Amino acid sequence: MFNQNYFKGWYFKCCTKEKTIAFIPAYHQSKNNKTVSLQIITDDSAFNIPFCNLQYHENPLHIQIGKSIFSEKAINLNISTKEISVQGVLKFSGIFPIHYDIMGPFKFVPFMQCRHSIFSMKHQINGYITINGQQYIFKNGIGYIEGDCGISFPERYVWTQCHFKNSSLMLSVADIPFLGIHFMGIIGIVLLNGKEYRIATYLGAKVKYIGKNTVTVQQGDFHLTAKLLEKNAYPLAAPNHGLMNRTIHESPSCKAYYQFSYQKQILCEFVSNRASFEFEYE
Repeated sequence: MFNQNYFKGWYFKCCTKEKTIAFIPAYHQSKNNKTVSLQIITDDSAFNIPFCNLQYHENPLHIQIGKSIFSEKAINLNISTKEISVQGVLKFSGIFPIHYDIMGPFKFVPFMQCRHSIFSMKHQINGYITINGQQYIFKNGIGYIEGDCGISFPERYVWTQCHFKNSSLMLSVADIPFLGIHFMGIIGIVLLNGKEYRIATYLGAKVKYIGKNTVTVQQGDFHLTAKLLEKNAYPLAAPNHGLMNRTIHESPSCKAYYQFSYQKQILCEFVSNRASFEFEYE
């Protein structure tokens, strides 16, 4: 299960109209150390819970960490420590996978620092959970599931995800080291009214601008801009050569602006107060 200097983790984002919670089960290994953790990030707090073991398979996705289970059908939470108590069940329906692997041909390239996967761009959530006595009720909520594996997160990157008007988008732009060189890696999906638009380096996407909490990418006549307007960031542990000793900051639910256009036609443009954003570039 474990390889030297390696991590593998999954990201389950769960939203109501008013609240956002993300769960990040993961395992990590360096040369002399093996660890397992579950990170939980909400609109106003973040928790990092250590565990002894994690078991998983990905077709279909099923992860067991302690007494809790994460899958494409549900999350079943049963956690009780001195610091945190988490109980409840969230049931998923209408999982929406993408047409093919988000890494495209890079899926088969060895020595990649980090590989990304998307299990569901959007799905419905019903149920409830309780975190330290605070109850979160999901009635026709909406979710998103992705995963990462490799050696380390990129040193500089931008990641954002947002649901909007029965649609969903994800964009990641990173400075990728590879065999002694660096290149800008782009992967993104705009799921708009049931149609998938894919933005990726392997399809010719380029970065037009990155800085000041803003990123714009271009692929042919398509342009996608994401701008972080108001942070709501909390610290998360991130992998660095298999060790979870790097701190990044994620806004699980913040204010952001998006515009997606083709030629001179704006396909969607909006400001959301429920966006998720990591701007680890400057």
